[in-house]
Amino acid sequence: MSSLETMKQSDDSGAEMRQFHDITQELAAAVSEAGAIALKMFREGCRSWTKAHNSPVTEADIAVDERLRARLCAYRPSAGWLSEETADAPDRLGKSETWVVDPIDGTRSFVSRLPDWCISAAFVVDGRPAAAALYAPVTDELYLATINRGATRNGIAIAANLRSVLTGMKIGGPKSRIRHLEKSGLNLAERPRIHSLALRLARVASGELDAALAGANSHDWDLAAADLIVHEARGVLTTIHGDLPNYNRAITEHLELAAAGSELHPLLLEALAPGTAAKNQLLQRYTGTTE
Repeated sequence: MSSLETMKQSDDSGAEMRQFHDITQELAAAVSEAGAIALKMFREGCRSWTKAHNSPVTEADIAVDERLRARLCAYRPSAGWLSEETADAPDRLGKSETWVVDPIDGTRSFVSRLPDWCISAAFVVDGRPAAAALYAPVTDELYLATINRGATRNGIAIAANLRSVLTGMKIGGPKSRIRHLEKSGLNLAERPRIHSLALRLARVASGELDAALAGANSHDWDLAAADLIVHEARGVLTTIHGDLPNYNRAITEHLELAAAGSELHPLLLEALAPGTAAKNQLLQRYTGTTE
């Protein structure tokens, strides 16, 4: 049994759970501090350039990454480190605990002076998040979650919607996937796309969206914090095949994902289900296995 599974069984205020609560508070302070740095650069402007895969990066991404790494690694130096803006260090794979960070999730929005970007940070134990913080500086929204302790936004408890009907659901995500659902006969209340994937998923946790979709090729740093926030808000986030994401693996990419309230989620997966051949192609690409 993994150390995280053992801790999850202890739902009392034991030492392990207090530890995760303390880590969440440290994450909250870290992303708030980093958010102030990013917001100042957002308002004043900063240099940006393009990195691999035509992805934008800015001086703010680097500054936030450096600040988060200095603070979090000093707080828990034994934990590994995985960040979008830091060269990957293979030694993280041998660690049961890892910080997983996206300094600015939604950099395209940041560069375009749009509000839908955030700082995302999670503490991952044995492949699953145990503490998480997500901060959107422009709208001053701080999402927090601790395993088995629920999720909050700006200190107020949040919960995913209990909706159990697909028709009319408020949904955000890639247009191609939403069109696929509509072609099956569903009448959907599509919402403007939230470019930060972490923030899009958090909107499910707060009930502003009934469901959110993510295309293939998202990474650990896009997902880990939002994953815990969704689940602690009594929602569900899985691949479109129903599998929980695992983090701190050699391959940090993920399959297509779907998040929704617990009653809506299985219906959403059924509507999204690809044929067996397509599923095997995806599984072979990302895991080297087929069914």
